[in-house]
Amino acid sequence: MRRNKNKQEIPIKIISHRGASGHRPEHTLASYELGARYGGDFIEIDLVATRDGKLICRHEQEIGGTTDVGERPEFADRRTTRTVDGRETTGFFAQDFTLEEIRTLRAVERMRDVRAMNALMDGDYGIPTLDEVIGLAFSLTEELGRPIGIYPETKHPAYHAAQGLELEPALIGALREAGLTGPEPALPVFLQSFEAESLRKLAGTELPLVFLLGTEDRWLHYTTPEGLAEVAAFARAIGPAKGLVIPTDEDGNLGEPTDLVENAHAAGLLVHPYTFRSENHFLPPDLRSDRGPSDYGGFAAEYEAFFELGVDGVFTDFSRHAFLAREHFLDPQPVED
Repeated sequence: MRRNKNKQEIPIKIISHRGASGHRPEHTLASYELGARYGGDFIEIDLVATRDGKLICRHEQEIGGTTDVGERPEFADRRTTRTVDGRETTGFFAQDFTLEEIRTLRAVERMRDVRAMNALMDGDYGIPTLDEVIGLAFSLTEELGRPIGIYPETKHPAYHAAQGLELEPALIGALREAGLTGPEPALPVFLQSFEAESLRKLAGTELPLVFLLGTEDRWLHYTTPEGLAEVAAFARAIGPAKGLVIPTDEDGNLGEPTDLVENAHAAGLLVHPYTFRSENHFLPPDLRSDRGPSDYGGFAAEYEAFFELGVDGVFTDFSRHAFLAREHFLDPQPVED
């Protein structure tokens, strides 16, 4: 392990958020593979269930924004309105499709206004299952000569349970079948959720659990020392939104860091903030380049600000950029004239 200027070992993990989703449409096998090849340590996946209870990799239960289902006349009657975790959404929902039907769909770019190059790949890739991603992780581990872990999220688990499609049993079964449970799984695994109850259902896997924290008021208690102590009773790590670690000031630039990382570490928790993106559109204004919103800005400075605080990993759409930023941070090289 390389060391930073303070001579401290910092095993910062690169979590390929939906794969290399800055370079390929998210949640496709091509995106997952590229994330690993670009230096990612983990393939991060969101899991939702089909009508027949199969786990597929999509950002949400609503699949109209990430597949070509809206252009498929044979599925036009599946368009409906559902309320998921208090939010009413109209579209197409994975729970209304069998896995066989899902396999006929093709992935499309979700953030097409910013990632126009990804949108050119609309239709090139199918919709992967959890089992396929596990198989890919094993294959890449063998080929690359280093472990490529998986980092699944149970997406809206309480909603799924209410629909009779509980996510946790299917996830546990798939992991157990692949030898990915217990204290020494065949590959590194983290399991994540925004819902503590879902994580408690996964405790029997003996895998490290990650409690995700948003910026809404309902999460703020868990950023306090008392709340972090509660989290430590059932999880190994927190995955906070970046703004909970370094808030932005009135101009949208990085402000003064909070004590969240220090307090989490004191509670015995790892810290994996989300989500790092390299485009000007997503960067603080003072780190943007003078080019367009889709062009890259000073992303390395943002990574370094979080690395300096001692975060243990980062969720990123650009694994290669995170890898290079980590390498420079851990082992700075002088600039030659």
